Amino acid sequence: MLRTFVRTASALAVAASIAACSSMESMKPMQDQSLYTRLGGKPAITAVVDDFIGNVAADSRINGRFANANIPHLKMELVDQICAASGGPCTYTGKDMMSAHRGMNIRGPEFDALVEDLVKTLDKFKVPAKEKGELLGALGPMKPAIVGQ
Repeated sequence: MLRTFVRTASALAVAASIAACSSMESMKPMQDQSLYTRLGGKPAITAVVDDFIGNVAADSRINGRFANANIPHLKMELVDQICAASGGPCTYTGKDMMSAHRGMNIRGPEFDALVEDLVKTLDKFKVPAKEKGELLGALGPMKPAIVGQ
């Protein structure tokens, strides 16, 4: 009986320790949390990507670029890319940006339209300016690998 109690107490202590560690990120002051956490994690990133793709589909400046795209796959890749770029646990396994856009000859205004569509979504979801700036700052350096390829 005592042995069972000790094993149960030990198991509970380990479980409590794991729970405490997994909630440590949420207990940190907001400014110390990862961008991924401050954005709301994968569910929030998925919602943003879904809305963003809707904006792109409605944007006559660029929607033709996505006419033959595998949209479910594109959404999955974007979620993983944003998740990884924001410090989340995801791994982006897609092509590098230069390879993915080679031969497309994307122009600067098209890239800018895509960014505008993303900003529209971030504003819709009321993403704070700091987090919006950090996210755009993480994605912005990809422009030279996308435009003109």
